[in-house]
Amino acid sequence: MMTAAHASGAQTVPRIQFEKTTLANGLEVILHEDHSTPIVVVNTWYKVGSGDEKPGRTGFAHLFEHIMFMGSQNVPVGAFDKWLEAAGANNNGSTTEDRTNYYESMPSNALPLALWLDADRMGQLLPVMDQKKLDLQRDVVKNERRQRVDNVPYGKWNETIISALFPANHPYSWPVIGSMTDLGAASLEDVKGFFRTYYAPNNATMIISGDFNRDSALVWVNRYFGAIPRGPQLPPRPVVAPFTVPRDMFLVLEDRVTLPRLYHTWHSGKIYAPDDAPLDLLADILAGDKNSRLYKRLVFEMQVAQDVTAFNNSTKLDGYFNVWVTPKPGHTPAEMAGLVTEEINKIVKDGIAPRELARAQNTRRSSFLDRMASVFGKSDRLAEYNYFAGNPDYSQQDAARYDRVTTADIQRVAAQYLTKPKVVLTIVPQGKKELMVSGGTK
Repeated sequence: MMTAAHASGAQTVPRIQFEKTTLANGLEVILHEDHSTPIVVVNTWYKVGSGDEKPGRTGFAHLFEHIMFMGSQNVPVGAFDKWLEAAGANNNGSTTEDRTNYYESMPSNALPLALWLDADRMGQLLPVMDQKKLDLQRDVVKNERRQRVDNVPYGKWNETIISALFPANHPYSWPVIGSMTDLGAASLEDVKGFFRTYYAPNNATMIISGDFNRDSALVWVNRYFGAIPRGPQLPPRPVVAPFTVPRDMFLVLEDRVTLPRLYHTWHSGKIYAPDDAPLDLLADILAGDKNSRLYKRLVFEMQVAQDVTAFNNSTKLDGYFNVWVTPKPGHTPAEMAGLVTEEINKIVKDGIAPRELARAQNTRRSSFLDRMASVFGKSDRLAEYNYFAGNPDYSQQDAARYDRVTTADIQRVAAQYLTKPKVVLTIVPQGKKELMVSGGTK
């Protein structure tokens, strides 16, 4: 069965034209034609991320992102990249709490090659999966963790906060990259079992976006992917039970840094929930750019901070709201904590000016349209909407969420979320634990 969505020129944010079909083996295929440039993107989302792992077996989803480039039954090690690059293509992948994706961007005439390569690793990876490949990629991921987390200033902030914010059995309470211990414990059979469970056509969505012929693309998709058997009954995604943070939690982490940094983190909610858009805009108003409240006051006017950042991180199952500040030399995290709380309380008490909301909405709209301007950006939007919103045709509804937000909504979510108990992390230079912000800090 096929359905089609058609663009509506009357809207400021356009709908993304698409056609969606599902193969007999369960593979979802979404087609978006754009003949403006001779480029085509294949973007495949597997509905598995670190949130589908178990305590003690973390890091598998990200490990598999690497293993999928190690060759398959008909593709020798190294040939995947070599053959695509010879055709003028580039490719990569990424992993989040909720999904793992693989994509190729290429001249239009390379589409059959990319589809064949993707089909071979979806259907023919296990016969050539061995201990040597696992060990090699395990070491690569461990080194990536060293480069991005263990040996980077402030690198452990995220995993420290999420392990405190979320309950121990929460699927977001461990980092996407996993732990060194769990990566080291992964056996070949563990990894093969993970592939059999999640890397099946009935757990994947493939977007083909750009300059291609629809009929030819469907012929190639059916030829290369149609014979891959369905996987087993998929385990249900984790169910997140409601929880509250009972009290402020104060943490300190010593690191090889020159300046301390303060993090305030509150539990928020999942993507597309009713308060998601107001929280995004609240983050923009607080510290989204150099004209935002905290940045302007702390960095420009008072000149007490090196930088300040705020964001609302909402994903499929849950989310959190974060503000971080790096004080300038001569100033302390405790000062920053007081100023952040003061600015939040101003919004709770007095609200915001209409111009602040309008500026945040305009910035959001500009960023939104920028993402939709590229062939890859549209492919990623279609995949995200299909998985997270349940409908690829969601661009106008997504944009409308932000247009509907009022100044009263901003004031309400500031009071509802940012006055509740939070996780307060201070990362301090080694031997400087006295700089920690605690409940008794004045």
